[in-house]
Amino acid sequence: MDVRVLAVLLCAVVGGLALKPRRCYSPPLLSGALTVATQNEQVWAYSRYMYDALGQRIRLHEFGVYQNETFTLDVLLLYRESIMFEIDRKAQTCKKRPLQVDFQPLAIPQNASFLGQAVVGGSSGPGQGLLVNTWVGLLPNNAGRYLTTVTEFGCIPVSISYQTPQYGWMVLSYFNNVIGLIDPNELNPPAFCMGDSVQVEEKPGHFFSAFLKN
Repeated sequence: MDVRVLAVLLCAVVGGLALKPRRCYSPPLLSGALTVATQNEQVWAYSRYMYDALGQRIRLHEFGVYQNETFTLDVLLLYRESIMFEIDRKAQTCKKRPLQVDFQPLAIPQNASFLGQAVVGGSSGPGQGLLVNTWVGLLPNNAGRYLTTVTEFGCIPVSISYQTPQYGWMVLSYFNNVIGLIDPNELNPPAFCMGDSVQVEEKPGHFFSAFLKN
């Protein structure tokens, strides 16, 4: 190969690698696990999750500690219907709450600024590390800052951190993610949640209600 052609190809490769990462959307269907922890150590939780951006639905099976008390919770959030279910399969009961927040897809927001790229793990050999991109930005109404990290390839969530007035930084760490839904039926309310006997609570819920028990 001509030396000049080789030099041009090398420059193209290096230039491509040096491109600034672009904002991205995570896959619309995801399953996996996550942990939640707060800076003031009042909350810690582990949860299996299913995420459906197409139908705007999230299911969480979790256990954790809130203000030194342990809890388990099974929550289904239906954003299009503006409903949040707390499900107790053992007792075959449900609590139903209004969900008065908009669905927020797993994505890099338009107001985010690129912070940097790093390798999680090692970079000495193939398969030793994971290339990730970290972005920062302001929450709506200047309520604080957020920090989100996703994989360079696939835009799979790695971690999301938010500033909160009550708990300080709240950190969600994602792992064991797979594209797709393990059991799509889990994103539909069970039959015993649809009857007239369902307990209805007036206090609106949101995603973090599943972890803060409020």
